[in-house]
This record gives sequence, structure tokens and C-alpha cells, in this order.
Amino acid sequence: MDHNKDPSTPRASFHKFLEQLSGVGKAIGVLTSGGDAQGMNAAVRAVVRMGIYAGAKVYFIYEGYQGMVDGGSNIVEADWESVSSILQVGGTIIGSARCKAFRAREGRLKAAHNLVQRGITNLCVIGGDGSLTGANIFREEWSGLLEELAQNDKISEEEVKKHGYLNVVGMVGSIDNDFCGTDMTIGTDSALHRIIEVVDAIMTTAQSHQRTFVLEVMGRHCGYLALVSALACGADWVFLPESPPEDGWQETMCIKLSENRARKKRLNIIIVAEGAIDTQNKPITSEQIKDLVVTQLGYDTRVTILGHVQRGGTPSAFDRILASRMGVEAVVALLKATPETPACVVSLSGNQVVRLPLVECVQTTQDVQKAMDERRFKDAVQLRGRSFEGNLNTYKRLSITMPDSKILKSGFNVAVVNVGAPAAGMNAAVRSAVRFGISEGHKMYAVYDGFEGFAKGQIKEIGWSDVGGWTGQGGSILGTKRILPGKYLEEIAAQMRTHSISALLIIGGFEAYLGLLELSAARGKHEELCVPMVMVPATVSNNVPGSDFSIGADTALNTITDTCDRIKQSASGTKRRVFIIETMGGYCGYLANMGGLAAGADAAYIFEEPFDIRDLQANVEHLTEKMKTTIQRGLVLRNESCSENYTTDFIYQLYSEEGKGVFDCRKNVLGHMQQGGAPSPFDRNFGTKISARAMQWITTKLKEAQGKGKKFITDDSICVLGICKRNLVFQPVAELKKETDFEHRIPKEQWWLKLRPLMKILAKYKASLDVSDSGQLEHVHRGHVEPAAI
Repeated sequence: MDHNKDPSTPRASFHKFLEQLSGVGKAIGVLTSGGDAQGMNAAVRAVVRMGIYAGAKVYFIYEGYQGMVDGGSNIVEADWESVSSILQVGGTIIGSARCKAFRAREGRLKAAHNLVQRGITNLCVIGGDGSLTGANIFREEWSGLLEELAQNDKISEEEVKKHGYLNVVGMVGSIDNDFCGTDMTIGTDSALHRIIEVVDAIMTTAQSHQRTFVLEVMGRHCGYLALVSALACGADWVFLPESPPEDGWQETMCIKLSENRARKKRLNIIIVAEGAIDTQNKPITSEQIKDLVVTQLGYDTRVTILGHVQRGGTPSAFDRILASRMGVEAVVALLKATPETPACVVSLSGNQVVRLPLVECVQTTQDVQKAMDERRFKDAVQLRGRSFEGNLNTYKRLSITMPDSKILKSGFNVAVVNVGAPAAGMNAAVRSAVRFGISEGHKMYAVYDGFEGFAKGQIKEIGWSDVGGWTGQGGSILGTKRILPGKYLEEIAAQMRTHSISALLIIGGFEAYLGLLELSAARGKHEELCVPMVMVPATVSNNVPGSDFSIGADTALNTITDTCDRIKQSASGTKRRVFIIETMGGYCGYLANMGGLAAGADAAYIFEEPFDIRDLQANVEHLTEKMKTTIQRGLVLRNESCSENYTTDFIYQLYSEEGKGVFDCRKNVLGHMQQGGAPSPFDRNFGTKISARAMQWITTKLKEAQGKGKKFITDDSICVLGICKRNLVFQPVAELKKETDFEHRIPKEQWWLKLRPLMKILAKYKASLDVSDSGQLEHVHRGHVEPAAI
């Protein structure tokens, strides 16, 4: 089979890449401004290393705009090692400050002078919308400021000509995710990690005492954190600035809480954004809510205000990868910019990094606030973007039970089954499917222990409250097996007949995909299998064709990253030590490659990129060179099946022998801890949303055929639902067959291989990055395709 050859081998393509991006003679200034966010350091590291790599000089500007105005020792040239060991550190190592001086032209004049003296005409700003707006004003005034400096004899006419224009590229670092134009801002995912850790901890104590907890999370003008954490923990009620509760909410909420208690739910969780308001724009505080619950219902109620905990701690794997991708893209954008290029923001759309005009993004962001001030709350929700709206609708569907009498019964029975190895987030997907199905009027059936359990008739109807509290549970509560349906087709068909199953939702990994193909092939023999079937990918390996992501991979990635952080710490304590770490994934190198990017590894060996003894030798030499610098530790990741003969032991022995006297070696096999643990916020959410979408598809299919008595025999009635680039797509398994390498259980094309050179560049290897995708400025989307934002 044809593997994507390593782009770093041919020197020619590498030199061509550097020519395209020549940074020689250019200087880039990088600053963090406004509130700090986890992942800012990863962005700073990527900007510095990519800039140096392309031949430019990169300067740290300490303390945000204040440092730019004050100059002197606040603007310092950075080198490769100045950003070592900061990937796993929260906050920002170059400091951030609110700066009044820069708001006045006087201050901006000083700042311009300080930059010109160092020849800095490219600015990379990491901050919120305020910081980015400031940068754009600065860019627009630049030539005027230089003229003024020349008139006051601060700089020469020659310098005015030489530094005639300023390029600005922004990255949004803000835990609130309050910036329009990007699906995720740097820091949001990490803040969700902090919130969910607290919620999980509070749930156990609340359950013991039958308490109600009111949790206040950050978000003065944006309810993203509140909404997503409510979705991820199945909160009873949520208060957001963009979508205030209807008048009379006090009574509605109390009824809902008491109904939940009557269903034997021992705890209630209410999440409040700090900027929550009612329809009259009056604040709703957590204390107010507590007093209401106590006086109306007499429940034992506690308030917990999370505060700055949400900004702290180490960045999640998602934020590190996001910030690294954005940082590299920002440098590419700066080095390719011309005087005509407008200031842009590097942002995330689905799974792609894109560039958007800064002015447009800031405008839309301000429009949301304006809509809220004018009490046009529907508009505010829509302006926030499709993913915000989607989250809100999903939350409403899954948290508010309709009384049984009000649900129109569809007469359909839908079964849910888990297949393959356990993956964190599977239970969130099952909960979401069950509740969504019930609200659509279907009867929901749970199949226990995969296809084997299906054949044995381990099938039970499952109700709304049976899945309460499932989102935070790791593993698979329904039980899951790798066994394929092939040898049980008769029995499975009989069970489908006995329970009159009208549709099937399969949640699982590569086995689920193979199982779907087998069921599809058996439709000719067994008419019971002629029903809509859809698969939602859930596996830590992330190797399912038809989707860029699968449920469980993010949790596994965080486990790998956390472990690597600890190991790096141990290695830098002992000095001159290299660790070799083996990750899971079958033949799919996703975990090794992305884990390497998130943990700052020196190399990651994967099956998709064949390597030989010369590559191993080159890596050893690279590490030997590294030991001469101040960074005296190494980290190498190896996918479990990357090579039949170059095993983890072999690589360990080779490194030990070749590194004698320079460094010593240790090895570590991570094993099944990568499949366990509580699901990350990303996986809870992704599972919840993608599974709800799958149920929606099932309902549509069933309703279209209702009363026509037709069987489902076409390819488009048996699909995999996945994220592809920016959209959620249903793809018939029949079409995915040709995109699959069945021998190695991986898709033939994998998007993340494009990020391989990123890891190499940031580890100081020569590699050429494919910059062909980027470069076109896009516009802020308000379209109607189905967004894949999580």
C-alpha cells in the first residue's frame, strides 16, 4: 500500500518551502494581552520556533501593550530555548497587562518608536477582542505615527520608508469563547476541564446529602462555558446572558427540580454564568437562585463560585494542539502578508485552521453585545454562531422531560448497541440517543454486550431516568464486545423481529464499522435488517473511515499528554535522559502523532510513515546535539504497531547503546489506562451532540417511509456519521469501503498526517509544511451547512 512519503526527505521541497516563506531580514514581535488563558504559552512557543525556523528574528514583548509602550528590557529577542518547557504551563510566561497608555495616541507613538528601533514590522497578538481591536487601530495609524516620529527627529526618513507598513495577525486567547468567527478560542477547552473536574467532585458529595448545588462559572458577556458544562454534566437548569429564562421562570424551575427529585434523583445542579440576566436585563445571581430554592422548596442548597480556578492549571491536549496549529499559521500569514493585506485573525472552523478579517470578527462580536443590550436575544444566540445555537437546542431537548401524555408516540422501536473496545464518552452518547429518541416519541431499547448480547436477546427497554448521570461515566455501561455479527445473523434477525426493531444506532470503533458492513451485506437474506442503521464512531484509536474524530480519542490524548508531562518532569530532574513511550492505536498513528505534538516530543514513530535504521540513527544524533544545549531531556513516542521489527524494546536498546556516555534511556508502555478514566469535556459533548444528530436522522428516515410499507434497502439507509473538515456528514458504508485499508484497519487518507511536519518543525527538524491550503482570507460564516463545531 502506498504510504504518504515523509515530506522531510527531499531537500528540494524543503528549500522551496523556505523560499516561499522567507523570513530573512524580517522581525516579528509576539505579545499576550488582556486576560490570560491556558494554551497561550503553546501559541508563543509555536510563533517563536516557526519564526526562527523561517529565518526571521522573533521578539518577546513582555507585559502586553504596556511593555510595547515602555520599551527597553520589555522587548527582547527570543531564541529556540527560550520557549522550552513552557508547553505544559498555564497562563503566559511573557506576562499580560491591561494598558491605559496604549489607548491614547501618545502611547501608540512611543510603541511605534520602540518597534521601529528593533525593525519589528510584524505583530502577532494573542488576546481577546479588545487587544485585537487595539492592534488594528495601531496598524491603521502606523504610517502616520512614523511620519510624526520623523518630524520630531526620533527616526530617519530612511527608516520611515524601510518600515512603511505594519502587519498584524491575531489569535484569540480567551477562556470565555466569546469571539465570533472561531469555533474555539485558546483556553476554552482547558477551562471546561477545570469546571467539569469540579462538577464531578461536587456530584459525589451532593448525592450523599441529597443537596442542590448552584455553580457559578465565568462568562460576563458569553454563556458558552455555562452552556457546554451544563450539557456535559446534564445539569438541571442553566442561566446564560444570551438566552434569559422566560418570565415566570422561578416557578418553572422549582417545578422541574421537584419533578427530578420525585424521579429519585438525589441531587440537582444549576449552572449560572456570571453575566446571567433576565429578559429585562436585570442580573440573576447565584445567591438569588439559592434563596429561591430554599424558600420555595426547602432543599438543602449550596453555592460554589469557581472564579479564577477556571483560568488556572495546565492546558488540555486540545488547547496545546490548537495553539500550536494557530501559532504556526500566524507566522505563515505574517511572512506572506503585503501592505494591502488586512489584519487577520487565525481561527478554527470545524477541524480546519482558517484566516478571517479581524475587523469583521470584532464587528460580529460587538453585534452580539448590542443585540443583548437591546433585548434581541434570539439574534444574540444566532450571531454567536451555529454551534452555540446547536448546543442550546440540544441542551433543551435532553434536560427538559415532556410529560408522557404530551409526547406523540411514533410507534417505532429503536435499539442502541455498543461495539468494540470501551471508549470514554460512549455513555454520554447512549444517554443522548435514549433521551432524544424518547422525546421524538420512539420506544428506546438498550442492547447489552454488543452483537453477542444482541444474538442472545439481552435487550431491554430503557427509559429517560435510566440514563441519568451517565455523561460523566467512563467505559461502557451497556457493555461492549469486539465480536462481529457475521456468525449470529440468524439470531440477530430473530431478535429484531421479536422486539420489532425499526432502526439501529451502533456506537463503536472499527469493529462497529465492520459489523455495519456485514449487516448491510446480509440485507438480501434477512428482511429484518432492512431498517435504517447509523454508526457513531467511538474508539480511542480514531481510525474509523468517514470521520476526522471519534468519541474517546480526546480523553486518551489527555491521558497520554498528562503522563508525558510527568515523565518530562522526571527526565529534566535527572538530566540527560531520554524516554521512549509506547501508545495504543493499532496501526493508526493518531495518538502517537498528536500526543507528540501536545507533549512536545522529539519524535513520534508511526506506521503511516515508514522509517528505517537511518531515521533512527538521525533521531539519536539529533538528541545527542540537543543534550549539548540547556534542554537536557528527550521524549520519543512510538505507536504500538508502527513496525514489526523496530519494537519498543529494540528502539530502547538502540538508543541506549548509541547514546552511551551522552544520555541514558528509559521506556514506558502506557497500555489500557488510555481507554479508561472519566471522559473529557470534549468527548462528553461530542458524544452528546453527534448521537442526538444520529437520532434525528433516524427519525427523519422512519417518518419519510411511514405508511408506505417500504423496506430500507438503499445504501443511504446504512451510514457512518462523522466530522469531515468542517461539516457533520452521513456517509453510506458502501461508499466508505473503497476508502478503507482493511488489512491495517485504518482509512487510506488521514487528515492529521498534514500536521506531522508541524511536530517536526517545533522539535527542530527540517520539514516542509504544506501551506497550499491556507492563505485565502475568508469571511465570517452565517451559512446553513451543518457545522461540525464541538
